[in-house]
Amino acid sequence: MAEAPLLSLLIPIFNEAENIPSLGEEVHAALSSIGKPYEVLLVDDGSRDASFAEIKKLAAKRPEFKALRLGTNYGQTAALAAGIDHARGKVVACIDADLQNDPKDIPAMLAKLDEGFDVVSGWRKHRKDAWINRRLPSAMANWLISKVTGVELHDYGCTLKLYRSEYIKGFRLYGEMHRFIPAFAGFMGARIVEMPVNHRARTRGVSKYGITRTFKVVLDLMTVKFMDEYMTKPIYLFGGGGLSMGALGALMAAYTLYNKFTHGIFVKDQPLFQVSIFFALAGFQLILLGLLAEILIRVYYDMKGKPAYYVRERLGVDEPS
Repeated sequence: MAEAPLLSLLIPIFNEAENIPSLGEEVHAALSSIGKPYEVLLVDDGSRDASFAEIKKLAAKRPEFKALRLGTNYGQTAALAAGIDHARGKVVACIDADLQNDPKDIPAMLAKLDEGFDVVSGWRKHRKDAWINRRLPSAMANWLISKVTGVELHDYGCTLKLYRSEYIKGFRLYGEMHRFIPAFAGFMGARIVEMPVNHRARTRGVSKYGITRTFKVVLDLMTVKFMDEYMTKPIYLFGGGGLSMGALGALMAAYTLYNKFTHGIFVKDQPLFQVSIFFALAGFQLILLGLLAEILIRVYYDMKGKPAYYVRERLGVDEPS
């Protein structure tokens, strides 16, 4: 197998046939300037136009350009996941195919990695998109993601990002979770820096993004928060909730008995007693669910042979066989 390139550039593509020729020229010009071996993985996410035909022309013209064609339109997260799985570079970069990201920013971002960072995240500081349906929802989502994950970024939605490969290999991405990759890397201790990048208005093709993505982001954010806080200890979430509900049920039952013996109000006349029984049963079920989740997470790590930690650096210690 040929020596691994320094950089793997991933480009998810869906119905961008008219942009691909210009994209190929811009990417080639930008990456040729770094003076290091690179590869470009064009991932056709089930395009229904002539995108794959244009991709094949580009791949035939330049050997650094390679292609993956997915069976149907799975979405940007799946397309990036496919690219990550096939990338061989020590650094993995991502960029959109609509020409709104500028490939000329990549060499400067690559130099930023050399300063000791593990992730360089693009920031569309002067974004050329509509305010109401694009920039405003994006700003709200960025604020929410930053507060929930603790990884503060101005622009999670900017696809133009560079990662050291060890921080993104092995992730299983679903839904709209590609935008949370910096947060996942941050959970592993990655040193993250944000860098303003050029952003251009779309001149050809149709945007595939809409305001409905904001609601999907909120739902996926719940999963990300769970994976950060409770992935290896789910009993803390389910058990804590179960104990809280059980305690509330006990308090309501005690109050019911207090009314019975102090004020002579029969239990059958106090609906609160039935609510306390519901809380007690729900709390018990949550605790059992937490125990089941603990068993499942241990089976997951054992079957995958995957440790519950990431080692950044080793001194005089070999990787376990």
